[in-house]
Amino acid sequence: MNLVIDYGVGNVASIRKMLLKAGIDDVAVSGDPAAVETADRLILPGVGAFDDAMGRLRATGLVPLLERRVLEENVPVLGICLGMHMLGRRSDEGQAEGLGWIDAETVAIEARPGRRVPHIGWNTVRDVNGSPLFTDIAADDRFYFLHSFEIRCDDPADVAARSEYGETFECAVRRGNIHGVQFHPEKSHGAGLRLLESFARNT
Repeated sequence: MNLVIDYGVGNVASIRKMLLKAGIDDVAVSGDPAAVETADRLILPGVGAFDDAMGRLRATGLVPLLERRVLEENVPVLGICLGMHMLGRRSDEGQAEGLGWIDAETVAIEARPGRRVPHIGWNTVRDVNGSPLFTDIAADDRFYFLHSFEIRCDDPADVAARSEYGETFECAVRRGNIHGVQFHPEKSHGAGLRLLESFARNT
């Protein structure tokens, strides 16, 4: 089962709809510990502010269970947008600690001529580490971005893809079974559909 974790933050219905459209029938949306315990893959969505999202996730009591499933049992997980930021240690957006599953921190995008904040719009991405998420993604495929913060990995080996917005930035991460993307695949039409299908079938 592919489980979209429902902790009160994120476009859970849109992600589920996109997975179903991709032909992935075994999809659930839940914050029930029993669903987390039996899931084959986990999707961590996120929109809004970092501290609020981390607070809501911790309030569910799911974090120890998620850590066991992801870090010990190697269940694949995909963090989307703010959900990817939560995989790191911290964010400039707040004071809360992140999950710390990736050695990374999230920093504010620096505004300057040619680089307005927030970054809104469609960009191509460049796979740099052979992530299975990008198996069916072409060089000219475009994804939808909406963010004011960007992740920075300590180890370049954890960077899965980069994109361009005034300068090169890290737009996807991967450490083993842990994946994250800055863009919104659920809003990225055909390219997003293929990426979610690859997560569900290839990880």
